[in-house]
Amino acid sequence: MKSTRILQAGALALTMLASSVMAAVSEQEAAKLGASLTPLGGEMAGNADGSIPAWDGGLSTSAAAVDGKGFLADPYASEQPLFTITAANAEQYKDKLSAGQMAMFKRYADSYKIPVYPTHRTTAVPTAIGDAAKVSALNTTPVDGGNGLQNFNASRYYAFPIPKSGVEVVWNHITRYRGGNTRRVVTQATPQTSGSYSLVKFEDEVAFPADMPDLDPAKGSNILLYFKQRVTAPSRLAGNVLLVHETIDQVKEPRLAWIYNAGQRRVRRAPQVAYDGPGTAADGMRTADNFDLFSGAPDRYDWQLVGKKEMYIPYNSYKLDSPSLKYDDVIKAGHINQDLTRYELHRVWEVVATLKSGERHIYAKRHMYVDEDSWQIALVDHYDGRGQLWRVAEGHAQQYFNHQVPGYTLEALYDLVAGRYLALGMKNEEKSAYNFGFKASAADYTPAALRSSGVR
Repeated sequence: MKSTRILQAGALALTMLASSVMAAVSEQEAAKLGASLTPLGGEMAGNADGSIPAWDGGLSTSAAAVDGKGFLADPYASEQPLFTITAANAEQYKDKLSAGQMAMFKRYADSYKIPVYPTHRTTAVPTAIGDAAKVSALNTTPVDGGNGLQNFNASRYYAFPIPKSGVEVVWNHITRYRGGNTRRVVTQATPQTSGSYSLVKFEDEVAFPADMPDLDPAKGSNILLYFKQRVTAPSRLAGNVLLVHETIDQVKEPRLAWIYNAGQRRVRRAPQVAYDGPGTAADGMRTADNFDLFSGAPDRYDWQLVGKKEMYIPYNSYKLDSPSLKYDDVIKAGHINQDLTRYELHRVWEVVATLKSGERHIYAKRHMYVDEDSWQIALVDHYDGRGQLWRVAEGHAQQYFNHQVPGYTLEALYDLVAGRYLALGMKNEEKSAYNFGFKASAADYTPAALRSSGVR
């Protein structure tokens, strides 16, 4: 009996030691989540002068009206800007602006502006998602320098809510909560320098292994999500479908992608849907990994964590998402209509990605700013191989409060050299907003299913 107890005690000690070795953070650190830190890892307290308030739980699910199409009313419609930053006064605020924003003031001195409103920390997720973030903190570890994740299947969200490195911050963006299985109909524009544009329309779906009851657990063990995108307009592209299997450990298994070409009526592998491969129907204005401001494998870059700072970033962009707007109201020459935008002062994680020696990508450096509350990337400055600032990305965010989902209203990517830009995610003129929580079947996310998805 005594020998058995000694063996059991030894086994327990080894188990606890193994858990300690594998844990991303200690139990003491993880205990800060929901205490001094929000459930997702943001600082609970406000800043010293009160311009950033304390987090109080985020927007409630009944924060404002929701119309019959699912569009959200603006909870802050009565607010006016505290001040507006223009080319004339930008120097006064440059410590809270990115190099890309400053370059936009220089490039579009007569029209680009940043209206700054009171700060509201609106991010909120379901309790179960906050609980999953704590599981991640205790269990998830990086693989091969951060190119993949280990022990992530138990949680599936927010891999590193208490990050220790730049790549861990980026993984939080990649693994953030998106509302479960989600469908959306959105529009993309790539205006000419004159402001003239044509629209490309997409039907997007994202589905998650945990929300697909018919999926073999073994087949989904290394899948982060399934993504399907069907082009519905213009007619020359209608019926083309992209399918992506996004992996967790991208060292073990790189992203898998297929395209169904409606004109050829054939399905083929699409290895170009990664890194700096061309974005879908984007007229050369974005790369594959520009989607969602950054997506895909992080392995071609070294990721430096600079730290935290306060910045004016796009936030609570309900006005920009209004169904009363036409796309003509949003799309203007040079940049989107800044009168419709809203910026707030928030704390962000600052991360610099530098292309590794021997690797290839059109962006030699990416300077990112990631919102501390939602883990969404808010701003990205992209530099070319000569070290010149080339493209500037802004993620105009809103809280889809009725479903407790942080998300984007619109992604904008500005090319400072060409004087053109890409705007993706608009839905103002569509028949409905996002459809969260639809029932997904594993059979719908196979290469064999693409042909039926692409029927015009």
